[in-house]
Amino acid sequence: QVQLVESGGGLVQTGGSLRLSCAASGSIFSINVMGWYRQAPGKQRELVADIASGGNTNYADSVRARFTISRDNAKNTVYLQMNSLKPEDTAVYYCKLYQRHSEYWGQGTQVTVSS
Repeated sequence: QVQLVESGGGLVQTGGSLRLSCAASGSIFSINVMGWYRQAPGKQRELVADIASGGNTNYADSVRARFTISRDNAKNTVYLQMNSLKPEDTAVYYCKLYQRHSEYWGQGTQVTVSS
């Protein structure tokens, strides 16, 4: 089994920054994709960014110039540095790990950006 534990959410003012972390434990294979998704009230969950174990990254257009995803393979941890936050970034942020045709989700962490 795989467990994902997220941390780093909170309340920040417009223009501020937050850094999210997600640590994976359990049966982690060396080839995988880890990523961040978010879900705002009344909206569908959407991809924010993901990163493969080899380092390839993928970003949503809305965050490409402001967020940076990175990972530490030795720690099975993925990070999301969020800068220049906007009220529309307010959502629950979920970590996901995809490996060998299976996906695993964290419990989510709330990010609230006040105007």
